[in-house]
Amino acid sequence: MSGRLDLPQGTLDLLILTTLSLAPMHGWAISERLHQVSEATLTIPQGSLYPALHRLERRGWIAAEWGASDNNRRTKTYHLTRSGRKQLAADRAAWATLTRTVELVLGMG
Repeated sequence: MSGRLDLPQGTLDLLILTTLSLAPMHGWAISERLHQVSEATLTIPQGSLYPALHRLERRGWIAAEWGASDNNRRTKTYHLTRSGRKQLAADRAAWATLTRTVELVLGMG
């Protein structure tokens, strides 16, 4: 096993929305938080993270503001919108149903 975990389609969006539900963050902080919380199992490459952030922003589920980081660099900070909170609730419910269903099927063997 390579140690790399491939996420099912749409899962990255759910993870980003969940992370931003806790606090506004810039892209690198989102990636680091997911890496930390997943006990280093998830490493989100920039080539996946930033297109996902832009997609979520286009859908109106997150919004971004330019500001200064802790080390005084210009950074774009993302936060969840009201629409994003509703989407997150729907996605969490769908994920719970999916994982329950997969567990039932896997339990057959």
